[in-house]
Amino acid sequence: MRIALINENSQAAKNELVYTTLKKVADEKGFVVDNYGMYGADDPNSLTYVQCGILTAILINSGAADYVVTGCGTGTGAMLACNSFPNVLCGHIVDPSDAYMFAQINDGNSIALPFAKGFGWGAELNLQYIFEKLFDGESGQGYPRERVVPEQRNKKILDEVKKVTHTDMLTILKNIDQDLLKGAVSGAKFAELFFPNCKDEAIAEYIKGILA
Repeated sequence: MRIALINENSQAAKNELVYTTLKKVADEKGFVVDNYGMYGADDPNSLTYVQCGILTAILINSGAADYVVTGCGTGTGAMLACNSFPNVLCGHIVDPSDAYMFAQINDGNSIALPFAKGFGWGAELNLQYIFEKLFDGESGQGYPRERVVPEQRNKKILDEVKKVTHTDMLTILKNIDQDLLKGAVSGAKFAELFFPNCKDEAIAEYIKGILA
């Protein structure tokens, strides 16, 4: 699994802590973590939580990432932004039980964490336990287990609803504010991480045009 980490501007200073904690868990499971920044409070490429949602959608829809970990001060804004896009199912995760149940019940592909609210003493431990439970075995297996059939059915229904209520990602990229889009994909390591892993040629070509 390839996991992408994205931090927005208000919590950019915590990027290294989150990345280190996530990578520790990912390494144990044989997963890869790509850090898309922001890389610190002084990172010149500032990302809003809306741009975190745009970048999340690009990574998921292009196949450049299988899973995205993002967030903001409360986690709510980033979650709403992510869920504005097709094929992105983002959960608002506060503690390890949230992480486990989101993975097993909702079988999503991204999470939004609160990096300010409640982020105090022992925050790195809570992050570690969240990541351990989030990636604890195969997702979508149901919780409690006897609920697996209706939960999997509801997940499929939601996926089909999103196909109707969302247009395709390339159309979105062409119609969204182009300056907002360019800001989302202008991180220092974006091209280095994204283009070798992107599986959608049309999306890759459009993004290259934006960056040109």
